[in-house]
Amino acid sequence: MPKNPAKAEADARFNKKTYQQIAFILRRDALLNADAVKAHAAAMGESVNGFLTRAVMETIERDNAES
Repeated sequence: MPKNPAKAEADARFNKKTYQQIAFILRRDALLNADAVKAHAAAMGESVNGFLTRAVMETIERDNAES
């Protein structure tokens, strides 16, 4: 069912106000590529966004503990 244009516009405004995006670019031919990240996230029962968030948070915590 197509989304109501007013609902789509309201959703876009909410998302712009609420969320931030960061580009994460991986080479297709590298050992660490999008397929590897997606497969690992799925194996851990996480979304890609959830996995990347957890990985970044754990790295920040570890780096701060070393300081």
